[in-house]
Amino acid sequence: MAVPARTCGASRPGPARTARPWPGCGPQPGPGTRRPTSGSPRPLWLLLPPLLLLPLLAAPGASAYSFPQQHTMQHWARRLEQEVDGVMRIFGGVQQLREIYKDNRNLFEVQENEPQKLVEKVAGDIESLLDRKVQALKRLADAAENFQKAHRWQDNIKEEDIVYYDAKADAELDDPESEDVERGSKASTLRLDFIEDPNFKNKVNYSYAAVQIPTDIYKGSTVILNELNWTEALENVFMENRRQDPTLLWQVFGSATGVTRYYPATPWRAPKKIDLYDVRRRPWYIQGASSPKDMVIIVDVSGSVSGLTLKLMKTSVCEMLDTLSDDDYVNVASFNEKAQPVSCFTHLVQANVRNKKVFKEAVQGMVAKGTTGYKAGFEYAFDQLQNSNITRANCNKMIMMFTDGGEDRVQDVFEKYNWPNRTVRVFTFSVGQHNYDVTPLQWMACANKGYYFEIPSIGAIRINTQEYLDVLGRPMVLAGKEAKQVQWTNVYEDALGLGLVVTGTLPVFNLTQDGPGEKKNQLILGVMGIDVALNDIKRLTPNYTLGANGYVFAIDLNGYVLLHPNLKPQTTNFREPVTLDFLDAELEDENKEEIRRSMIDGNKGHKQIRTLVKSLDERYIDEVTRNYTWVPIRSTNYSLGLVLPPYSTFYLQANLSDQILQVKLPISKLKDFEFLLPSSFESEGHVFIAPREYCKDLNASDNNTEFLKNFIELMEKVTPDSKQCNNFLLHNLILDTGITQQLVERVWRDQDLNTYSLLAVFAATDGGITRVFPNKAAEDWTENPEPFNASFYRRSLDNHGYVFKPPHQDALLRPLELENDTVGILVSTAVELSLGRRTLRPAVVGVKLDLEAWAEKFKVLASNRTHQDQPQKCGPNSHCEMDCEVNNEDLLCVLIDDGGFLVLSNQNHQWDQVGRFFSEVDANLMLALYNNSFYTRKESYDYQAACAPQPPGNLGAAPRGVFVPTVADFLNLAWWTSAAAWSLFQQLLYGLIYHSWFQADPAEAEGSPETRESSCVMKQTQYYFGSVNASYNTIIDCGNCSRLFHAQRLTNTNLLFVVAEKPLCSQCEAGRLLQKETHSDGPEQCELVQRPRYRRGPHICFDYNATEDTSDCGRGASFPPSLGVLVSLQLLLLLGLPPRPQPQVLVHASRRL
Repeated sequence: MAVPARTCGASRPGPARTARPWPGCGPQPGPGTRRPTSGSPRPLWLLLPPLLLLPLLAAPGASAYSFPQQHTMQHWARRLEQEVDGVMRIFGGVQQLREIYKDNRNLFEVQENEPQKLVEKVAGDIESLLDRKVQALKRLADAAENFQKAHRWQDNIKEEDIVYYDAKADAELDDPESEDVERGSKASTLRLDFIEDPNFKNKVNYSYAAVQIPTDIYKGSTVILNELNWTEALENVFMENRRQDPTLLWQVFGSATGVTRYYPATPWRAPKKIDLYDVRRRPWYIQGASSPKDMVIIVDVSGSVSGLTLKLMKTSVCEMLDTLSDDDYVNVASFNEKAQPVSCFTHLVQANVRNKKVFKEAVQGMVAKGTTGYKAGFEYAFDQLQNSNITRANCNKMIMMFTDGGEDRVQDVFEKYNWPNRTVRVFTFSVGQHNYDVTPLQWMACANKGYYFEIPSIGAIRINTQEYLDVLGRPMVLAGKEAKQVQWTNVYEDALGLGLVVTGTLPVFNLTQDGPGEKKNQLILGVMGIDVALNDIKRLTPNYTLGANGYVFAIDLNGYVLLHPNLKPQTTNFREPVTLDFLDAELEDENKEEIRRSMIDGNKGHKQIRTLVKSLDERYIDEVTRNYTWVPIRSTNYSLGLVLPPYSTFYLQANLSDQILQVKLPISKLKDFEFLLPSSFESEGHVFIAPREYCKDLNASDNNTEFLKNFIELMEKVTPDSKQCNNFLLHNLILDTGITQQLVERVWRDQDLNTYSLLAVFAATDGGITRVFPNKAAEDWTENPEPFNASFYRRSLDNHGYVFKPPHQDALLRPLELENDTVGILVSTAVELSLGRRTLRPAVVGVKLDLEAWAEKFKVLASNRTHQDQPQKCGPNSHCEMDCEVNNEDLLCVLIDDGGFLVLSNQNHQWDQVGRFFSEVDANLMLALYNNSFYTRKESYDYQAACAPQPPGNLGAAPRGVFVPTVADFLNLAWWTSAAAWSLFQQLLYGLIYHSWFQADPAEAEGSPETRESSCVMKQTQYYFGSVNASYNTIIDCGNCSRLFHAQRLTNTNLLFVVAEKPLCSQCEAGRLLQKETHSDGPEQCELVQRPRYRRGPHICFDYNATEDTSDCGRGASFPPSLGVLVSLQLLLLLGLPPRPQPQVLVHASRRL
């Protein structure tokens, strides 16, 4: 049944088209004829639904070109399938390679991956690795407690009495305006020599530890000097630990005073801006210093809170949020007469990075108005903490109130909600400069086991928003040995350049007593930590026996991945942990949710599932079968999983013992080694070798030619039984070198590639060999030399049949340059090998098609002639079908791959668009294919992307919100000694640190030295074949511009064959499908928190001890600055001279040991 070419019903007159016909319906308009408007009457039959028109449009006997019949297009499809299959059978060499493997059966053995045994062995190895670090941690913590207990406090200690290596000294010496250079205080600082150590990726000195002191703490204070004095003894323990375990990396003691002592010594990585590093704000310290927290922050936004005070509160809340980790839960509310959440979160939510970002943005929108209502604020907070219908930490319940002051003590609220058990701690913060009576705020904190803090200026924010951790540490200290639990952190970026690490932490307690028979000290001294690099854990996992698509992964109790091949953060912020959920590392489905839950619960399990996976280049989606096996890692909060495709159950292991016994000389004398030498490439094809760690002394290089040269040079020296080489990798490489050379000899060398318009033939193997023939084709070979990292290789293993891969093109880049045979299309397929009852896929073979030549061949195969016939055009009175060759002006014929990318077209002007997403070529047709279920879409989010930083807004030319003293203040001596004068100085000093303070738009202080890129979320969209496998015609309904098209999957390929009428007008341009990655805010957080993912917190909680002494609850005391210093600073300010600030000592009074 023939269907006329135009769906509007007009046949095409004449034997050959010399001009484009009028795209409307009805008769061809003559000269001067106006095209009908939308209001013109239309023929009655045009009002019929398009599908009802098909019988009318297909009426026999019409004298015109007609749209090809369905059986004709199916015939073309079979010709295309046969052509591809024939070329691959002749040149791919799949069958011949199978025979080569069988002929060389004596050179290899088939080994089995037993998932349960594998995963249990790896879990045991990881447990042993971490256990060695735990023992070192315990030795350090015990020693620290004993050293501090034996230490005698010295009131008169001086800087010159303490000798240590100041990690920031070198950077300060390089700065001629450095405060310490001016004061000449370097007499107590050691100058060290360093050696490069690849394990640390840094220069280190193993004879000393280094000390880092935060910028806002005065290193010459009595508290700090005493801390330096007693912690010096830790250096010997550091060195002894390293002697017992040479694999130890950073050993760190983070003190509650802010001092960090770490081993081995290395210079501090000075940031480009002021260094804001404070160990007490690091994720590992916070996790080790207290149990998980349920925190409600309430902020007074009454009318008295305005200007500087409100800005101080906003910054304080943001800093408070930074003290929370993923084990904590939080909500933030503002209050005046009423209380309301500042964000869309109506209950406690996990304090993860994305939720905290929502809070920080919402806090900036707080506006001061109304009157103060403490009762409303506290009732809201207690209601939040009593809500048991949500996921929360169920530990350390607390309320943090920020206010400028008030008279109401709301005792009735505490009696109703919190007394007599006082299960909720209350911390109060008096913010800003004011003359209010702070006694009610002190009483609230003291009556509820909390603490009272004052934040008179920006300089007091950081220290006073983290001091509450000392109070939370009291029950831990009083619990003694029971609380000495080693915890392992989330993944985070090491501040000293080690890369991604996890840290084992152990709290260090103060064992002293205030006097004979007195109560035990409640202070936590700090946290001991030892880093473990993720790369060290990865080395314990199988490297290449799992195949290209098998892998090991591990998750923690939050479901965040510790190990995963997709854990690849493009940029890291050392202030935040790297939290990638398992369900975001992979494409989420119900089976994976079930696996994740079982792993978090510490269970063992095995499950085979059908799931979706992204290709390595993130352009394609494949539906695959995977076997998941998992076990817990004992003595940790981690669980380990193994993922294997069914075809990776077995793998080849070379057995070259006979050859090796014959060769007592270097490996280069082995029989097949000669085919790795460049001198053989001209006749045997170019060889790329995977850049693997074959031997310890092999120099790595990103240039494969150079890497091959290094490899050959090393093989001239290494004997077959050398202990420095990985025999599995080395022998498999040599085996596959010989296997692929025999493929050249038996198949490729005697074939004429030009006959079938091929640019190259190739083979890649699990052993790490990629052989490209002929040698000259290697010049245009752009695939990854590591087969396991090559998208074509991994996709070929996962798909049956022939996988087409057009060259990658971005819509923003210029089209392909079609020069002399330089653009090719890869076609590859896996070699499945059956040995007995064992099946495996050890290699992938393929060809590279010449784009231009195959585009011409495509037109011929999709035409009404054979290769020998000449193209025939219909006569004026004859009836025949259009084809893709003769009627390319009217008919669009394309091959599109399973990702929706253009592979071949009969339109010459589209050849340079091959590799582009088809919606960029023909949006109307691609949308129709999608709407008719030929394609389906998968959207996901990449939480590890890097984006260019947004330029900060700077709408005002002058500072806003800075306290400005009046003339009366200058004349008043009391003002000079008041906190207001000291606050002014702090504002100037910390204004340098908090750069955004002097900008119109409030923002967080920048603590990271890297400002080039920032972490962001990108939305990814991939398309893949839908449920339609049949061949059928359909109409793109668009009135006068409707188009008929036919689509059919090509058997045994990843291609869709589409024949469509070319569009004659653009009235029906519908929405364009997008495939490229776009910037996104991610899924709506307000909706996500309503269905939180399953997680578990730490199994122990220390938030109560009957013997806790709560009498130390804050009295507003601080270290007052000296009158002389303040007067000098103020005079400098009045004279316009740049002040050289002395950092204030922001250490709580109870820290006097």
